[in-house]
Amino acid sequence: MTKSKGRRVSGILLLDKPGGMTSNTALQKAKRLFQARKAGHTGSLDPLATGLLPLCFGEATKVSGFLLEADKRYEVTCRLGRITDTGDAEGELLEERPVTTPTRAAVTAACEALTGELDQVPPMYSAIKHRGERLYKLARQGVTVERPPRRVSIYGIEVRAVRDAEIDLGVHCSKGTYVRTLVEDLGEALGPGAHVSALRRTALGPFGEDVRLCRLDALAATAEHGLEALDEALLPMEAALTDWPDVRLPDDAAFYVRQGQAVWVPKAPADGWVRLYTGDRTFLGMGTILSDGRIAPKRLIAR
Repeated sequence: MTKSKGRRVSGILLLDKPGGMTSNTALQKAKRLFQARKAGHTGSLDPLATGLLPLCFGEATKVSGFLLEADKRYEVTCRLGRITDTGDAEGELLEERPVTTPTRAAVTAACEALTGELDQVPPMYSAIKHRGERLYKLARQGVTVERPPRRVSIYGIEVRAVRDAEIDLGVHCSKGTYVRTLVEDLGEALGPGAHVSALRRTALGPFGEDVRLCRLDALAATAEHGLEALDEALLPMEAALTDWPDVRLPDDAAFYVRQGQAVWVPKAPADGWVRLYTGDRTFLGMGTILSDGRIAPKRLIAR
């Protein structure tokens, strides 16, 4: 997340991150275009990767943590027979093996074996910290450290195509999943090894594969017509919370919620997170249901 001088603009931008650019660079470019005071992204994409990168401006940064926890979908191309130090096409070649094109049935069986809950060891070329240092910085120095495995969920892997030394997959996975590691494991299961040659994120949480993404070059062209035109590309922050139930508060309850107090609301959900609105549908922010049934404000929107 970044803070600097700028205007108080709030909303979510569904950016189509270009390949060859880090997520932070994409964030900074968009932040400058919108002249935003405050902005943050919702989980990095590898520089090689393209696709959906939600950027949160202003008050919308309060929902970025929920998007970090969300499931993701990717379209990935695996290159068989070539193993790199990064697990993708940007790394140095470590080993090359002969390739016999596997059958679709063999690929499907290998993918099914990798589906479900599994413990995945994060790659050295990742942003995880070890004693305060990013792993990828250590990797660039030739240092390898032990990384504890992380439990991730692979909800499904769909085999799109098998051709020569390449396999196209659709992957639906939980937060924290490294697709590069998944592809390396698939390559080992098939025999010749593999790395990611192309990767695109197509969905994240409530933002499905049918959402309209914004390109940086198109945003730059729109910015020439003024900030008001640019702001039309932003979604309201509650768009990130569409799976949550709504609670409409009476005026007196809305008053106390704004003061940070928990309130009773008839027919409120039994538990979990909720979206809070006034009677006239003004979004107030996020709340949770307490054990005694009251609704407690958690992250309210500054007006």
